[in-house]
Amino acid sequence: MEMQAPKGTKDMLPQDGYKWHYVENTFKSVAKNFGVREIRTPIFEHTELFLRGVGDTTDVVQKEMYTFNDKGNRSITLKPEGTAPAVRAFIEGRLFNEAQPTKLYYVTPCFRYENVQKGRLRQFHQCGLEVFGSKEPSIDGEVIAFAMDVLKKLGLTKLELHMNNLGCPTCRAKYNEALKEYLGKNYDDLCDTCKSRFEKNPMRILDCKEKKCKEITKGAPSILDYICDECRDHFDKVKEYLDLLNIPYVIDPTIVRGLDYYTKTIFEIINDDFTVIGGGRYDKLIEELNGPDMPAIGFGMGIERMIMALENEGVEIPKEEDFALYIGSRGEEAYKEAFVLANKLRINGAKVEINHMGRSFKAEMKYANKIGARFTTVLGDDELENRVIKLKRMSDGEIFEVSLDNIEEIVNAIK
Repeated sequence: MEMQAPKGTKDMLPQDGYKWHYVENTFKSVAKNFGVREIRTPIFEHTELFLRGVGDTTDVVQKEMYTFNDKGNRSITLKPEGTAPAVRAFIEGRLFNEAQPTKLYYVTPCFRYENVQKGRLRQFHQCGLEVFGSKEPSIDGEVIAFAMDVLKKLGLTKLELHMNNLGCPTCRAKYNEALKEYLGKNYDDLCDTCKSRFEKNPMRILDCKEKKCKEITKGAPSILDYICDECRDHFDKVKEYLDLLNIPYVIDPTIVRGLDYYTKTIFEIINDDFTVIGGGRYDKLIEELNGPDMPAIGFGMGIERMIMALENEGVEIPKEEDFALYIGSRGEEAYKEAFVLANKLRINGAKVEINHMGRSFKAEMKYANKIGARFTTVLGDDELENRVIKLKRMSDGEIFEVSLDNIEEIVNAIK
């Protein structure tokens, strides 16, 4: 049997590494400017974290989690998203005792048993931002500004910010009653999953992907008609802050997001009908997971989906620096000298390669071209005796002579 990666997973091969680094490094650079610190959590957690945090009526929990019992008969789940683990770490690490707000970011693999299709994998990678401790609408504006800054720095231009207001538990209760009254008229036509959600969490029906359920929910009442004054005021102020930053937005009552913890502001950023970022407030999740009553907001950004969006829009992703120098050699003593020289240059920050394959001189020069070396040099008896080497700039063939023993001079010459 030929060994292959499991369905829904992909290898990141060296020729694609620069794309991943570009996305991750851009995200981290923006995080630094916004004063956000990194957090790393395990790739598996106790299943209870996601049952309570994500919601036991969501598709993620009901259909998509990789869950198993470990050798101690504990129920363990590979994390399907990054927010609940970040909240767990925030509580366990007692970060709520620090000055607030606490701003955290992560880059992590996530796992969901999904139908594999374009932009949807069973192992995917996510950059995420979570901000704990502030109830102010300004932090909603800042989080969205962070997301927009990342996307613009990456080079995307066809961006549309869609927002909705999911309100608080009081608003939600009133809306759920109105929604049940509407959906009840078509109860028999709902899929079995939606029927099971009807009593406990009817809002999840709005997120159903089944064609017949999507048709039914088209005429559903809007949650915006059931928002209390406090939640409406919060949302209005969020819009004011976005206006101050000249960030355009579309109010979209159809957005509900696929996770139960969201409250008040939720948002998606869309690039050519392709959602590249999604997030929102989750003011009750910290308390739900036995932490203090503290508000929070965040978002997630899939790396694979982001690379796809960049390629679809034709963004030229900058490739990483090629080798600065290829050192060829003639003879065993010259090879040893090349081996030592390469190590000294690398220690001093130069990207250098030598002949580890026993190539002929002609093959060495072909290889130097193939790896994109900006300079080449060849060590032989004369170079060892005179302690001078010739650096050839590959772009124009110009030759520079430098001292073999002056590492700083060589490094400066091949920059």
